[in-house]
Amino acid sequence: MRFRILTCLAVLALGAGCGSDPEIRPIQASSVIVAFGDSITAGTGAEKPESYPARLSERLGCRVVNAGVPGEETPAGLRRLPGVLSREDPDLVILCLGGNDMLSKRTHESIRANLGTMIELVKDSGADLVLLGVPKPGLLLRPPPFYEELAEAHHIPLDRTTIPDILSTPSEKSNQIHPNADGYARLANAVAALIRDSQGD
Repeated sequence: MRFRILTCLAVLALGAGCGSDPEIRPIQASSVIVAFGDSITAGTGAEKPESYPARLSERLGCRVVNAGVPGEETPAGLRRLPGVLSREDPDLVILCLGGNDMLSKRTHESIRANLGTMIELVKDSGADLVLLGVPKPGLLLRPPPFYEELAEAHHIPLDRTTIPDILSTPSEKSNQIHPNADGYARLANAVAALIRDSQGD
């Protein structure tokens, strides 16, 4: 314990705090971002140019690949991810999965395990990662705790409020589980802000 405290003090002296916020490398015009997920990533409920990946590309000024597959659950996503990483060689992956698993009554433990393996695959590829929390079905739309647990365990940026907030706002959703064009614009703004705020020097 004493060694850990001394180590943290030494790091603080160098200008970086123990438990500091997760950081990703700066995004540039040449960067490639992969938005990986299900129908929310694909843009169901709006036109293709209104999807959040398309809007995000405009806001960040770089290529954003829409790798969303409607209806996908985490086991299928886990099988698909290596091919996407190999083909696109991204600098950053935005992972947004789990909603269909919860609708199918998969256990939170299995969803967490699959997402954790996907996070490790992304990191092993050399890409940075941002995680988006998806709410579990219910009257109060909140993401399960495993999103925050994964973000803390892997030290990655997390947005756990924007999608639940959009799906709790009637004017920003096309149905109970999908945003509309306004909702996707809000999601793109939130993800762009998270990416900018998480960039290291």
